[in-house]
Amino acid sequence: MKKIFVVSFISVGYFLNAQSLSNSPYATYGIGDQKFDNTIETSSMGGISTAFISDFTSSFNFANPANNANFELTSIRLEATNENNYFKTNYKDTKSTKHSTYLSNIALAFPISSKIKMGLAYQPYSSKSYDVINTETASDGTIIRSNRFKGSGTLNIAQIAVSYKVTDQFSLGLKGNYYFGNLFDTNELALPNAELINGYETKNSIKNFNFTLGTSYQKLNSRTDRKLTIGATATFGNTSNMVTEYTNSTYFYSDLAGTVKSYESIIDQKSTSSKNLLPLQASLGVGYGEENKWFLSGQIDYKKGESITYFGNKLDLQDSYRISAGGWYLPNYNNFRNYFSRVVYRYGAFYEKGSLQIGGTNINKMGISAGVMLPFKNSSITRMSGLEIGIEAGKRGTLKNNLINQNFINLKVGFNFADKWFRKSLYN
Repeated sequence: MKKIFVVSFISVGYFLNAQSLSNSPYATYGIGDQKFDNTIETSSMGGISTAFISDFTSSFNFANPANNANFELTSIRLEATNENNYFKTNYKDTKSTKHSTYLSNIALAFPISSKIKMGLAYQPYSSKSYDVINTETASDGTIIRSNRFKGSGTLNIAQIAVSYKVTDQFSLGLKGNYYFGNLFDTNELALPNAELINGYETKNSIKNFNFTLGTSYQKLNSRTDRKLTIGATATFGNTSNMVTEYTNSTYFYSDLAGTVKSYESIIDQKSTSSKNLLPLQASLGVGYGEENKWFLSGQIDYKKGESITYFGNKLDLQDSYRISAGGWYLPNYNNFRNYFSRVVYRYGAFYEKGSLQIGGTNINKMGISAGVMLPFKNSSITRMSGLEIGIEAGKRGTLKNNLINQNFINLKVGFNFADKWFRKSLYN
């Protein structure tokens, strides 16, 4: 049984790395559409995690590694996401849709002792996947020029997190984050009387490591079973950089698929590196709830701006922030006669002031979310395993200044298998 889980962990990780993810045209800027921290438990509650300490012994929190004081079982999570994006712009009254389904999270967590807990996770951090052709025509319908914009690649993240319970109320956590992958952007110009295509390609090769430090405090009133939770995280310490290779060349495609370049002539090449790929990030959250009954939390996330190279030019991204609110509700976990009384119901909402600004217009994002944790038939409050389902709906961008408005509905499905695995018996 142990070997099966280890092989599954490795093989799923391989497919996670190989898959293609769809995203917004705004992914052309920077390192693409961020997919990170899209676990079902977190996203169903609007993204709150910094002050979220699960009441159940089966849930490991990677976003704030300090929030695992109650974690006691070995947990294996497998999750998938179905994205549905609907785009609209006033430019030529254009509309389009994009759909994709991909493995979004695989995690293994286990307790080392009553005070020390550990977790391993692997998931996509961001991605690029777009192919847009823009054709300019004269009044008589003849083509003046044609531009093709393409993007591809996925940036993945592998994590190892350790939690330490200092006292009954105070905990610390440390998480190592390793980012790796290649991201490509291409802009091709074709003229009707030219035999060659002029292509501008940017390749970002990323291998980066940093740390997330977390802390949490929880005060439980034993008379009322009410609890107050305060949490904070900071991500810092980039140990590597992003290498950006820019190439301006002319060529033509020798195959019908348009993938094999022939007679390529280099006009200009540049190579730069950036050490602030993932700059300082910080989060602060406060939560309040009743033990094994309900919980509500508010959270604010901050990310410092950064400078990147985009088609040979410098692009400055602004400081950004995200405000989230959400929680969960459990009617009665002891009611085994009514299954839905033992279901965990989640809810949330968020607003994100994005780091991208185009033509003086900020590209912001907002949404609402909901979800359930459907426990397995033999699951109890001490071994809360089950089917996770979450849904997230919202919008990004705007129709102003001929920009793109993106509406999205994301469905997430996964399993959390938790039990006392991989432990030696004290008695025969």
